[in-house]
Amino acid sequence: MAGTVSKKSSGGKSAAKAARKAGGKRRTATKKRAPAKRSVAPPRYHPGPPIADEAALAAALGKLEALDPKTVGAMLAVGGSPSLRWREPGFAGLVAIIVSQQVSVASANAMVARLQAAFATLDAASVRAADEAKLKACGLSQAKMNALRALAEATLGGLDLAGLAALEAEAAHEALVAVKGIGPWTADLFLLFCLGHPDAFPAGDLALQEAARLALGLRKRPDARRLERIAERWRPLRGVAARLLWAYYRGVKRRAGVVGQS
Repeated sequence: MAGTVSKKSSGGKSAAKAARKAGGKRRTATKKRAPAKRSVAPPRYHPGPPIADEAALAAALGKLEALDPKTVGAMLAVGGSPSLRWREPGFAGLVAIIVSQQVSVASANAMVARLQAAFATLDAASVRAADEAKLKACGLSQAKMNALRALAEATLGGLDLAGLAALEAEAAHEALVAVKGIGPWTADLFLLFCLGHPDAFPAGDLALQEAARLALGLRKRPDARRLERIAERWRPLRGVAARLLWAYYRGVKRRAGVVGQS
């Protein structure tokens, strides 16, 4: 009898174990899986026509106001319509921006004037062929000479400066900062004022950051990353928004000056 009971007990345990295992399999089979996260491609913003004259700027400003009427209207009321601030396009225009980095306006203008006098044509081929003494005589530091040589090599190697106006802002920006000596600020200023790229946006510019803080009533000045997120509302006309923010900031400072004198 003891052996019989033992067998039944063993069989019962085996059956229960099998039942539990089967039940576990059923529960696993019917358990709902969390939906897989789908990667969402970032939106693409192809630039419109370049902002190359006052008429183009006025038309783009109207489109920008339609995108964000409240904020744009308030900035226009303080700063008025922004100026075009057009610079010489192409290689010579980018050279002038590189030369103006971290120096006063007067020093930059003097160096550009010396370069224009030293070179019959200020282009990539002539800069690459120039010796160091010729460039140094124009007042350029070693870092600026290196940057101009790198730009000349890149341009002669296939970098199409004029063609950047037709690229998305990010792609155009990346093509420029890939050249040694050209930083984000230089790249964006060239896209904005030499090519008229409608969507270039120098988010690292301190004046733009402060203007955005004032215009949007933010508690503190946004850094470059936050300002880029804020500026998404103005796509694909961030270049026009940048001009408007600068004009607004100048308007705020003018008003502050008037209040301070009274």
